[in-house]
Amino acid sequence: MPAQPHQSYDMRDVIAEIVDHGEFFEVHADWARNVVCAFTRLGGQSIGVVANQPSALAGVLDIHASEKAARFVQFCDAFSIPLVTLVDVPGFLPGVDQEHGGVIRHGAKLLYAYCNATVPRISLVLRKAYGGAYIVMDSRSIGTDVALAWPSNEIAVMGAEGAANVIFRREIAAAEDPEAVRAQKIKEYETELMHPYYAAERGLVDDVIDPADTRARLIAALSMLRTKHVPLPGRKHGNLPL
Repeated sequence: MPAQPHQSYDMRDVIAEIVDHGEFFEVHADWARNVVCAFTRLGGQSIGVVANQPSALAGVLDIHASEKAARFVQFCDAFSIPLVTLVDVPGFLPGVDQEHGGVIRHGAKLLYAYCNATVPRISLVLRKAYGGAYIVMDSRSIGTDVALAWPSNEIAVMGAEGAANVIFRREIAAAEDPEAVRAQKIKEYETELMHPYYAAERGLVDDVIDPADTRARLIAALSMLRTKHVPLPGRKHGNLPL
């Protein structure tokens, strides 16, 4: 993964570095390319991987990506396949077409699929994790069993530039040098609210890990969750957001 936060990369290269022998089977590879869904093994155990793909639409979630990932999560849960989610998502795709198509409703399908899953669930934030899209990608707030993050994580409502423009809008507008004040506020926001360990301090992730330890930590988490059992609620079925 590149050090520059705005530089693209292929998430499949990251997956290959983590899983057994660098081998995985991606499903629906040519549909909704901004999310990767793949079957593979980790420490000899079969798992399903859901990951944002920064090389396609910067990894945002849209209608098709949400449906693709939701169906994959439900499939894995149906056959008791543990889930590992790799997060690098800048948000939901904006636009009139997405809004008219019901992007929030379709995003809720992925949210429902994760919340309804009873298999072991592990999430790892690699880089960007912004807003509602981060929550939907199996965050701590919707019940992931183990939440990890790399030191490059940026867990926030939005990016520093956008947040500074909204929060300090009046202060920037009233300044003699708006651009200098804007740059200062962006720097303050990044330093105080987007440093690598702020997410751990707030309980959004369980630990910030060295990327070199990723494979070992994921294998250990899967081993710990091997006997996970979730009692189902006494109801006929859930209420999928159709």
